[in-house]
Amino acid sequence: MKRIVQLLVFLVFCLCTEAQTALDWSDLARGISWKKSTSNLSYPGFLEADFSNKLTNLEGKEVSLIGFLIVFEGRQSVYMLSKNPMASCFFCGNGGRETISEIAFAEKPPFGMDDLITVTGILRLNRDDPLRCYYMIEQAEGFGL
Repeated sequence: MKRIVQLLVFLVFCLCTEAQTALDWSDLARGISWKKSTSNLSYPGFLEADFSNKLTNLEGKEVSLIGFLIVFEGRQSVYMLSKNPMASCFFCGNGGRETISEIAFAEKPPFGMDDLITVTGILRLNRDDPLRCYYMIEQAEGFGL
């Protein structure tokens, strides 16, 4: 009887627990295509994102992603996660827009530039704002590797 109760508790726990989905950079690269903006508010040359069904289904859900932390200091810190370290990241011409993700940490992280970390948080997809990254992770927590 004790064994059955333990099994039932375990099954209920498994059914109630929703784990995050681990993404890697190839998921992000394959999960996006671009089209010319149809918006009247668009910037010249801005391409609207068209996301795969897999990524669209993950929007608003918890995901995890491993990458290099990019920190832009100023009045408020801006954080990005990059497939590559700063010396060879998207901004230096080594990769596309799909190789960075904007990160909104729940609390200021203890990590520095180019630290390799895992970030978990809520995935948001940016289809039409040229001032933001195409991929954003909100309510994020970082974990050192």
